[in-house]
Amino acid sequence: MGVRSVLEGLVNVRGASAPLFVDFFIKNHYTKVRTLIAYPCIKTIAYRRWHVTKHDLRGRNVLVTGATGLVGGHLTEKLIAMGAHVHITCRASNPWSYFAGKKLGDHVVSATCDIKDAQRVLDVVTRYEIEHIFHVAAQPIVNTAFVNPRETLETNIMGTVNVLEAARRSTMVKGVVVASSDKAYGKKCDNATEDAPMAGDHPYDVSKSCTDLIARTYAKTYGLPVAVSRFGNIYGPGDLNLNRIVPGIMRATWCCEPLELRSDGQFVRDYVYVKDVADGYVALMEQMDISKGEAFNFSTGYNFTVIELIDAIAKTLKRKCEYVIRSTQKNEIPSQSLSFEKATSILGWRSQYTFEEGIEYTSMWYRKYFKMER
Repeated sequence: MGVRSVLEGLVNVRGASAPLFVDFFIKNHYTKVRTLIAYPCIKTIAYRRWHVTKHDLRGRNVLVTGATGLVGGHLTEKLIAMGAHVHITCRASNPWSYFAGKKLGDHVVSATCDIKDAQRVLDVVTRYEIEHIFHVAAQPIVNTAFVNPRETLETNIMGTVNVLEAARRSTMVKGVVVASSDKAYGKKCDNATEDAPMAGDHPYDVSKSCTDLIARTYAKTYGLPVAVSRFGNIYGPGDLNLNRIVPGIMRATWCCEPLELRSDGQFVRDYVYVKDVADGYVALMEQMDISKGEAFNFSTGYNFTVIELIDAIAKTLKRKCEYVIRSTQKNEIPSQSLSFEKATSILGWRSQYTFEEGIEYTSMWYRKYFKMER
């Protein structure tokens, strides 16, 4: 019996997408598969070990960088609910954030830390005996990157290096999940798969291309257990950057202000609900044995032009959103979409929220936020 035949048998049991799953394991676990062939009696044991066993984060010392941001807040909330001992780095706080609104600070150890400070990052990781790191801290705003590229490049690139160096020098770290982005693919990003080149050319996009490559370099060169996530456009409760499209639509909808579109309304993006994003990060960490050294796309198939997005949200909320097209955006990627077959096949990850559900939850949060703001 050959390697591929054995793996296809396992895949049939697992119910995954056979070609992608088989190619992945032949590439990464050839020696283990040869053992399976030599000793068929351990087939079931090996299957369970490789495909079912997960790293339990309950009771583990976990670090979340960027925990007070949109994704970090929801991820921190999930980890607390899972019973992890959550530690966070924090450079600044916002009383309106999701993190503050949910009083998550009452349940975590908060360390004042700028990830650009290598010694401080190392101190946090070693002092608190961190075992798992979710590195989601970044300068995430594309327009800010255009105006202040140095801060963006130093934070997103060297900040990542500092986190990975701390993990490499620690004897305790068992896994690192690094947040990349669909922007890392650059302008050729239509149904992009994980083997597409990193080709960002705008300051923010370049910072994510570099972050992605550096993370996988540490996995390959030093054997560090690192996995990389690449998400589409993330939306959900707690995004305080009202220049982003979904928060902007929410403000226009509930504050009766016309939305000014910097684009011509025809740019195309994938949209992913933030709680699905948190699930994706946890899936990578729990399955670090198979995700390490790899990058995974996460998306939902909800792909819209800006105008289509406005119409879809208006239909969901049953409220009209007025907008004005300015067409002032420069150096923007015209169309982006991600293939997420690998995450589904290898990790078993799937979106748990429909677009309509995500928008309804998001809308409820913004209605309260705009009332409090006034």
